[in-house]
Amino acid sequence: MGSLGMTKNSTMICVALEGQSVKQIVYEMIEAKTQGADLVEIRLDYIKDFQPSRDLEILLKDKPLPVVVVYRPKWDGGLYEGDEKSRLNALLVAMELGADYIEIELKAASGFLRDANQVEPCDSKIIVSCHVVGVTPSSEEFEHLVAKMQTTGADIIKLVTDATDITDLVHQFKLFSHCQVPLVTYSTGERGLISQLLCPKYGGFLVYGTMKSNSIPGLPTLDSLIQAYKPECINEETTVFGLISKPVGHSKGPLLHNPTFRHVGYNGVYVPMFVDDLNEFFRVYSSDFAGYSVGIPYKEAITAFCDEIHPLAQSIGAVNTIIRRPKDGKLVGYNTDCEASITAIEDALKQSGCTNEEASLTSPLEGKQFVLAGAGGAGRALAFGARSRGARIVIFDIDYERAKSLAHSVSGEARPFEEIVTFSPQQGAILANATPIGMHPNTDRIPVAAETLAIYQLVFDSVYTPRKTRLLNDAEAAGAIVVSGVEMFLRQAMGQFNLFTGQGAPEDFMREIILAKF
Repeated sequence: MGSLGMTKNSTMICVALEGQSVKQIVYEMIEAKTQGADLVEIRLDYIKDFQPSRDLEILLKDKPLPVVVVYRPKWDGGLYEGDEKSRLNALLVAMELGADYIEIELKAASGFLRDANQVEPCDSKIIVSCHVVGVTPSSEEFEHLVAKMQTTGADIIKLVTDATDITDLVHQFKLFSHCQVPLVTYSTGERGLISQLLCPKYGGFLVYGTMKSNSIPGLPTLDSLIQAYKPECINEETTVFGLISKPVGHSKGPLLHNPTFRHVGYNGVYVPMFVDDLNEFFRVYSSDFAGYSVGIPYKEAITAFCDEIHPLAQSIGAVNTIIRRPKDGKLVGYNTDCEASITAIEDALKQSGCTNEEASLTSPLEGKQFVLAGAGGAGRALAFGARSRGARIVIFDIDYERAKSLAHSVSGEARPFEEIVTFSPQQGAILANATPIGMHPNTDRIPVAAETLAIYQLVFDSVYTPRKTRLLNDAEAAGAIVVSGVEMFLRQAMGQFNLFTGQGAPEDFMREIILAKF
């Protein structure tokens, strides 16, 4: 096989093309190069009416990027159902025509490699792959499988699993220290996403991406790899932070934190972590990551996993930021949501000129009725913030007992959630939505009766996807001041950045990203 030299942190970005015709694939190759890919993967089994000699000649003759050629049979999850000899011959033709990489399944590797050694000139590098379906193997089983794949004489080995839980990935991360040849390993699905994003830290040979959002579950888009993660900037020394949430795909945190890390010269990466079980997550990743953001639905439950909790977060009973303290490894919980949301509301009131001179000495929220939808983590932060400013709080939550518990903590009033649509607020009240109602993809709902929006002086929505929710659009049309969850998101992220890095957050730079990307 062709010679292959690989230095640490030389991970390349490979785009998995999905074209079903030669013409479409050629277009996608050009587009992938334009967007910054290092190489592309061509799936011959995707091509309709595939003719090996004719089509490979076109695809490989003037290829704009190095190419990985794959011809996946149905028995290994592909589309090819024909004769095995014809399939392997097509891959040999690809070698003869100058394919940079040929991928062959472990089951078919020994026979193919014998034939491949007869191809002259032999410049193609061979990737031997194995897709483990179902239960994720143990670390020992993984190591045995890698050893078996290495004995084939492959230039590169590729091991893919189906992640049923994010903790399954720990076995794959360990493989990099045992493998004697360049390794590609990752898990599919949203729970496996960090196995792609973090492979540059461990020296993985390739990270895969797609050109279409969500077209291949678990693969990041090429745009997000280039703009947010930049694999070439991730190395062995990179500090890892993650967002613990379920779901996690909606988060814009990586688009904000990663460019900001690079902007200030901090060697860190921020990745989304789809977590099903907090107990299992912290048991397996006991000391792997430096800190976390915490999202839905874990802001309250995660307090049980903190060794220490900052007094504000303790009083709120919700944590949205965790730092692993370097000197002793203890997890310390904070809440940056509280001040972020309340200052966003206060500043909007002040900027609108709706405060008098006397009120400027205190908070514009003092004495106002503060109507809160949702008593979860974000709702608790809003309630405690509003109470600290002297507001009178009315809380609605689908879990009435939870609403009553929060109301008791902030000397407020609790009401059943179904009553929010008939509730008549006081003139000039503040409405804050801390529920997922209106979040993408269910963007056509609002938590209150539309006719009451004209009574509110200001409406705040913690939802930030979409940036301007239907609630905010309707409230603005009714004459209310509106505050997007994007503003809260920015402010809480600045607080997190300070905690993550020990540096002051570059507000202008972060706000610029918010305006451009959100």
